[in-house]
Amino acid sequence: MRAVLFDFDFTLADSEAAIVRCVNHALVGMGLPKAAPEQIRRGIGLSLERIYELLTGEDGDGAQRFRTLFIEEADRVMAKGTTLYPWVAGTIETLRSRGLALGIVTTKRRYRVHEVLEREGLADRFAVIVGADMVRRTKPDPEPLERALEELGLEAGEVLYVGDNSVDAMAAAAAGVPFAGVLTGTTPRQELERLGARAVLPSAATVPDLLDRHPFR
Repeated sequence: MRAVLFDFDFTLADSEAAIVRCVNHALVGMGLPKAAPEQIRRGIGLSLERIYELLTGEDGDGAQRFRTLFIEEADRVMAKGTTLYPWVAGTIETLRSRGLALGIVTTKRRYRVHEVLEREGLADRFAVIVGADMVRRTKPDPEPLERALEELGLEAGEVLYVGDNSVDAMAAAAAGVPFAGVLTGTTPRQELERLGARAVLPSAATVPDLLDRHPFR
C-alpha cells in the first residue's frame, strides 16, 4: 500500500449544518418547502443533482437551478461551517510518517475542501484533492478515483480508499481500488459490506491500525 485516499464529508469532516442550510436556501429560492435535516443528511456525499432528485422526485432544469442556488449560499457559509473531526490531524501525521501519500476524493468542489484544510494548516499534507468540479462524472462513477490515481502515478491496487457512503464503495469497486468503510455517516455496516468493503471501521481514526492488521497486498 502506497497511498490512502479519503472521502471528505462524514469521513474527515462534519459539515452537516452548513449543507442543511444550503439545501434549504436553494429549495426556498425555488419556491419549494424546506426539507427536514434528516432527509438532507441521507443525501450528504451525493452529487447536488442527486440530492435534488431525492428530495423532490424531479431532475432536469430544476436540478441545475438547485445547484446554482446551493453553490451561491455555500460560497458564503460552507467553509466556516465545516469542522474536521478532532483526530484528523494526528491520523494524517501517523500515515505520513509511514511514507504513505494521502489524498481526498469528494463530491465537494476542490476549492472548498482546500479552504478548510488551509484554515487548519493541513493543506500541504495531501498530495492530491479531486473534487466534483474537476471531473465530468462524480461518484459512484470511478472517474474521480481514476483521476487521483493518475495524479499520484499509482495503480489501483496500491491505494486504499476510505469513505462513509455507498457511492464511495461503488466508485472504489468500479475503479478496482480496495475500500474501507467508516460508520461516521448514514450508511449502515451491512450495506458497506454488501458493496465490497474490505473492512468497516468506527471512524477513519483507526485506519493506521487497520493497515497494521491488513496490508491489503
